[in-house]
Amino acid sequence: MYAAVDLGSNSFRLHIGEPIAGQIHIVRTARDPIRLAAGLGPDNALSEAAVETALRTLRDFSGILRQFRLDAVRVVATNTMRVATNAQAVLPRLEEAIGHPIEIISGEEEGRLIYMGVARALGRRTGRRLVIDIGGGSTEVIAADGDDIRIVESFSTGTHPQSATYFRGGHISADAFETAVNAARAQFEDLAGQYRQHGWDAVYGSSGTMRAISEVISRNRIGDGTMSLASLLALRDKLVELGHVDAFDLPGVKRERVIVMTGGLSILIGVMQELGVAAMTAINAGLRLGVLSDLELRANRHDRRDLAIQDCMRRFGVDAQRAARTAAIAKTLFDKLAPQDEAVVHHLLRSAMLHEVGQAVSHTGAHKHAAYIVEHADLPGFTAREQRLMSLIVLGQKGNLRKVREVLGVPDLAKAVLALRLAAVFMHARVDGDVDAVRLRMKGRIDIETPRGWLRQHPTVAAWFEKEADAWNDVGVPFSVTT
Repeated sequence: MYAAVDLGSNSFRLHIGEPIAGQIHIVRTARDPIRLAAGLGPDNALSEAAVETALRTLRDFSGILRQFRLDAVRVVATNTMRVATNAQAVLPRLEEAIGHPIEIISGEEEGRLIYMGVARALGRRTGRRLVIDIGGGSTEVIAADGDDIRIVESFSTGTHPQSATYFRGGHISADAFETAVNAARAQFEDLAGQYRQHGWDAVYGSSGTMRAISEVISRNRIGDGTMSLASLLALRDKLVELGHVDAFDLPGVKRERVIVMTGGLSILIGVMQELGVAAMTAINAGLRLGVLSDLELRANRHDRRDLAIQDCMRRFGVDAQRAARTAAIAKTLFDKLAPQDEAVVHHLLRSAMLHEVGQAVSHTGAHKHAAYIVEHADLPGFTAREQRLMSLIVLGQKGNLRKVREVLGVPDLAKAVLALRLAAVFMHARVDGDVDAVRLRMKGRIDIETPRGWLRQHPTVAAWFEKEADAWNDVGVPFSVTT
């Protein structure tokens, strides 16, 4: 059984699901419409009141999670936490409240997970699809062919900024709506051609706002009763006629959500007009189901992160054989150091596969270029925190160690840096088969013991060991080699 917690800009939501016969059956849900985005101040910092509200909700969610025997829990935060200037200061408090790490995912990763959820709900593995998800702080648009995502983009427009900017105080006018729609269209116009060129056989709307709009249109027989552009324009006209969100009293949406729906409607009309979408279908699937599906894939050893590493290697022309040799040596050395955190093993291996990616930029300072690429490249499945960690391991593969002091203070990460540095040396010296004979310890100091005659067989390694001793001594870690 798996749990997905979505810290959205409008609502915090929780899904607990169990995979049965190819489907994920949801056994428990929870939702709290805390409107986190409304807590952003002029400086984009979350207010203390907003943080306290979030903490109360997360403590409640933690209580629910403890009621189940869960194989994995994943907590993801979206646009508001992406843009909050005090996110890193707030994050430890939120993690303590929920009792699990929180991943602030990129907009592109959010889009990929949304599509995974939609594709899982549809079941069919073929057909060109366009998926639109309008959230509280951003809008994700995904074009895919079956399971293969072709285009995924996150646009910085969502229901909260749209409502706060164009429908202040809940007032709705024809001019305000037209301005809001045009502002939304401007967000999508640069990439509209790519989506049109890809085409689609079906269009789906996956967010709660989409489902609310669909429910209102269907239950009140607005327009043709479906999610066609004509029906959306008819709903717009109805809102303009009423003039204020408080006057909207039609079934299908709670009164407090009318303002959210209004902002979302202006975005939806804008994106449909700009992309040329005539009609769509609202679907009860998205980010949380995508997270649950991703957890199931990881449990079955189908981790998207490994595919992302392979794609990155191809993109930058990495020599796969050299990378694999380095990773194998690094794993052997790391095991000798008796690490405690299994997750660091995966970080090390993926870092090793990408350690030469910077050579696509320049051989001079290649490790620095590689670190930049690893941290900033679009790597599906990875969080910003994971990419930052791998970037530091890659940066520490050679040269001055003072630049990676922040990871050297964590024992297993320091061991990962040491393992990659030595692996790179051994790979260049082609001593793959002789690594098992080397003894390696790191407990306050680094001790390397080689068999008698080993350094004579690999004379270049001795020179590298001298450089390593200087580098580690420079950060206060004694380094010695004996035979």
